[in-house]
Amino acid sequence: MQAIVEQLKSTAAATNATDIRAAFAADSGRFSRYTASLDDLLMDYSKTAVNDEIMALLLKLAAEGGVEKKRDEMFSGAPINFTEGRAVLHTALRNRSNTPVMVDGKDVMPDVNGVLAAMGKFADGIRSGNIKGATGKAITDVINIGIGGSDLGPVMATLALAPFHDGPKSHFVSNIDSAHIADILKLVQPETTLFVVASKTFTTIETMTNAQTARDFISKALGEAAVEHHFCAVSTALDKVATFGIDSARVFGFWDWVGGRYSIWSAIGLPLMIAVGPENFGKFLDGAHAMDNHFRTAPIEKNLPVLLGLIGYYDRNVLGYATRAILPYDQRLSRFPAYLQQLDMESNGKGVTIDGTPVEGNSGPVVWGEPGTNGQHAFYQLIHQGTSVIPAEFMIAANSFEPELRHQHQLLIANVLAQSEALMKGRTFEEAKKQLTDRGMEDKKADFIAPHRVFTGNRPSITFVYDQLTPFALGRLIALYEHRVFVEGVLFRINSFDQWGVELGKELATGLLPVVEGKESAEGHDSSTIGLVAALKARAKS
Repeated sequence: MQAIVEQLKSTAAATNATDIRAAFAADSGRFSRYTASLDDLLMDYSKTAVNDEIMALLLKLAAEGGVEKKRDEMFSGAPINFTEGRAVLHTALRNRSNTPVMVDGKDVMPDVNGVLAAMGKFADGIRSGNIKGATGKAITDVINIGIGGSDLGPVMATLALAPFHDGPKSHFVSNIDSAHIADILKLVQPETTLFVVASKTFTTIETMTNAQTARDFISKALGEAAVEHHFCAVSTALDKVATFGIDSARVFGFWDWVGGRYSIWSAIGLPLMIAVGPENFGKFLDGAHAMDNHFRTAPIEKNLPVLLGLIGYYDRNVLGYATRAILPYDQRLSRFPAYLQQLDMESNGKGVTIDGTPVEGNSGPVVWGEPGTNGQHAFYQLIHQGTSVIPAEFMIAANSFEPELRHQHQLLIANVLAQSEALMKGRTFEEAKKQLTDRGMEDKKADFIAPHRVFTGNRPSITFVYDQLTPFALGRLIALYEHRVFVEGVLFRINSFDQWGVELGKELATGLLPVVEGKESAEGHDSSTIGLVAALKARAKS
């Protein structure tokens, strides 16, 4: 593989591949050659630094790197998460064909469908008012308590599908910072609130601390017996859930072959199902399943996740671009960049290969972003004129859900198209100077000002276009990015499905808590940590 990477580097230099502006000037058919589609979803990658020679090498890289072989292993239930000895089968959760999926000789689909049916029955009961709180009042507010994958997915998807939200109000608590749950509890009434506690082991410190605060909120207002009427759990630790006071009929499980950042399709998606209903949740799964089928069957030269992953790898390991901006032109996708941040950086932020040797070159990029047009008035300046090249990924729906505000959506479309074009074309010194002199500026002053109005252009971007942000479209989009992360991980030669970097901080925090509480000495920690503990204690109010 490294030989192909070196070929890519030399070919990119020899063909001046990063001069995207010149490529468009020389080739009127560039758009038609460098786009790919799945139904209404169009991926335009013509504004990236590729050409026919580069694409041929990237497809060769995919073949030599074993992308298709690894893909098939994942779908078959092979334990590709080898550091934890687990299969990686979030795809089974949206396997709408019900084709058997075997793990350790057992078809998991009956269990998957059983949990999905139980979720649907419970969600319908809450939505209809048949399942009530302890005082007989219907549930009006649902508060999900979770962190990481137990929070980011439900938060993102519930906001994204706001036009379909006809269930109780949704709230989300994740941070152990007391301000988070305190602020949310001020918005609700105990008699009409349901808490969803999402923790596979029922030991996650942030989640269980917040869950205890929520339990106290209910028991103090309504009595201890009310707890079971106002809580449900997403967990596999039935003993711990029972000790907490939640009836087993209100517990929805999932499996160790579902990673947290891939768990929105599982019972972790219960808050979303309560918000939009089981039927729309099913369409959400349908969209992901459609992308799964495309990923499994489409030729790699037309395969959206493969193409997206190849370009991402090329940007990172050939061109050396360190970050990636996710820029959805849809306010309801405002949490999508944060969701992808975890999906990508927790998966591919690794420094060791599957062989246990250091990664050669780079692994995953820094992923960040905000919705347009807000970002245009914040950080786009750096993307346009900064010294670092930051590949951008735009998303735009052809249709909004507000037909009476069609003009505003047209403005949104005009803005996203303008940004992708401006990043590619830029503005030369001559163009900048002419613009100034045409406005009446004297020649000498224009020579001085024009350099500040120059844009180098050739800033790469990908644009996704789709009909409308429906449950199906959202599921399809998430699955596209999941598989993109998988493809890049295969090419980086890393395990994308563990997260030992998350565990280290947890271990250290557990050891530091007695120090913070004053029960143990800070001796043995570094001088900075000792100094910070002392500074915080000196400022603490008793």
